[in-house]
Amino acid sequence: MSKVSYYTEEGLKKLKDELNQLRDVERPKASEAIAEARDKGDLSENAEYDAAKEAQGLLEMKISKLEEVVANARVIDESQLDTDKVLVHSHVKIKNQTNGAEVEYKLVAQSEADLKTGKISVDSPIGKGLLGKKVGDTAEINVPSGTMKFEILKIWRE
Repeated sequence: MSKVSYYTEEGLKKLKDELNQLRDVERPKASEAIAEARDKGDLSENAEYDAAKEAQGLLEMKISKLEEVVANARVIDESQLDTDKVLVHSHVKIKNQTNGAEVEYKLVAQSEADLKTGKISVDSPIGKGLLGKKVGDTAEINVPSGTMKFEILKIWRE
């Protein structure tokens, strides 16, 4: 059974664009590489042919996985989401109980995660630990270095 993932319209468009690029541009290039290698002679001793076939196999696997993700993707209307608790696509401001540092994150699907822009995956340890929490709650999150405690300061939608 495939896992349903929730995306913004922008995030889903990026996935579809990547899938189209792989299908429409990369797949024909892989086929051309195989044809060129085949034309070079004996296939049993042709390393270039073997490499081209392997690259094609990896490409097809990537296309297949991306098709599955797109097929199971759902677009979320962020304006309809509850801001009482942390959900997918929530913006959340948290305070580290240990050092007092405050950070803001947006919880997104794994393929949309980008820490540089403050987007963390709901599948990450911090993302999982924040889901369902309300303002004022403390989330105890197990990370590789131990347990971290974060106080939920604010939850909002853009």
